[in-house]
Amino acid sequence: NRTVPISPQLQAMLPKKRGALFSPCYEAFDAAIKRAKIELPDGQLTHVLRHTFASHFMMRGGNILVLQKILGHSDIKMTMRYAHFAPGHLEAAVELNPFDNRG
Repeated sequence: NRTVPISPQLQAMLPKKRGALFSPCYEAFDAAIKRAKIELPDGQLTHVLRHTFASHFMMRGGNILVLQKILGHSDIKMTMRYAHFAPGHLEAAVELNPFDNRG
């Protein structure tokens, strides 16, 4: 079992039920997406949402080790693949480089 931290506002919008929020079948997931009025591109696979979450988590300043824990990866390399670091996001890392003497 994995837990993804969510805001109290999102928690209030979710149906009140015990156990897993989504069943493993795609139809149940698709119905939940429609109930939540989330618009996904045609052909979007549920697994892609993990990659999307990981990318946006990191682009918003998330910690790769925290993301690894959320996704349940034993190898940090897998988490890095999921995060799909955007080129612009990586360019910002130059500013954090302690060996860069540009400033």
